[in-house]
Amino acid sequence: MALHELVAIGPREPKLVEYEPPPLGPGMVRVISEFGAPKHGTELMGYRNVAATSARRYDPEWRCFMPRTDGSSRFPMRLGNTIVGQIAEVGEGVAAFAPDDRVYGHLPLREVHVVPAERVRPLPPELSPEAAVCVDPADAALAMRDAHVRLGDRVAVFGLGAIGLMALQYCRLSGASLVIAVDPIPLRRSLAHQLGADVVLDPADGDVGLEIRRLTGKLGVDVALEVSGNSRALHQAVRATRFEGTVGVIASYPGFADALRLGDEFHWNAIHLVSCRTVSLPLRDYGWDRARILDLAEDLIRTGRLRTEGIVQPIVPFEECDEAYRQIDEHPETCIKLGVRFQPAT
Repeated sequence: MALHELVAIGPREPKLVEYEPPPLGPGMVRVISEFGAPKHGTELMGYRNVAATSARRYDPEWRCFMPRTDGSSRFPMRLGNTIVGQIAEVGEGVAAFAPDDRVYGHLPLREVHVVPAERVRPLPPELSPEAAVCVDPADAALAMRDAHVRLGDRVAVFGLGAIGLMALQYCRLSGASLVIAVDPIPLRRSLAHQLGADVVLDPADGDVGLEIRRLTGKLGVDVALEVSGNSRALHQAVRATRFEGTVGVIASYPGFADALRLGDEFHWNAIHLVSCRTVSLPLRDYGWDRARILDLAEDLIRTGRLRTEGIVQPIVPFEECDEAYRQIDEHPETCIKLGVRFQPAT
């Protein structure tokens, strides 16, 4: 039986194509996919061929971007971010897993995976597949720690995709006294209300930065988190933040931030602008690593302190995921985080 995976054969060209999985080697596991999801922010920028890494590469030695000089193309590129599945077979030396174990991990949308055992984690019985694919964005949203949201702070979150909705809840868990959520998409604003936002604003209604100042007695919020990847939202986040307040930027941007006016409130109000990431190593906080971040995100979801209901929508069969992927790119108003359901293994 032919196996299929979702790839972009070119910019904005998703297609289900056949592939041959590699043989099972020592230390590896074979995973049959049950459920999966892509990542709508960073992954979509690569799919559109507008990411910072599309034409350049990050050099870890120099810690800066360099031109790509090898002439290589990023296409075809595999699409998808997380898979939940069942182990069918384990390779020599694998002691952590056995056949029939359910697992999840950062893997693309394909029917069968053969990967090193450390690429997957045991699926806790309390986690549904829909909840498991939310561990990332929950781990990415933990970057809000770098913005130092504290007890009693007033916070605004710009961008209510899956990461923004998680960041919103983290602000509440951190003791924020007021959480304002901002997004132009009604579906996302509605879910933000359900997940704990005190006020939800549509930036299309007018000057959202000034409205946030009005809501805070002209002072502005203590911390604004920018999670949309839109430079206009970044400017409004700066505009909405109090004197010497902090703007934490979790989002990645597809090029220049053309709408950011650094001569305005950023300069006059002495704003602290912080890049917030959970994947740039070493992390800012001593004692934190990727494993600890994943453990915390998983535990918060497993125990219900971080809610995921409503985030994974729509859910489509794997056979339709190429067209569904095209939809999340061209019609983001129809979705929050795409879920993909695979046929049960036979």
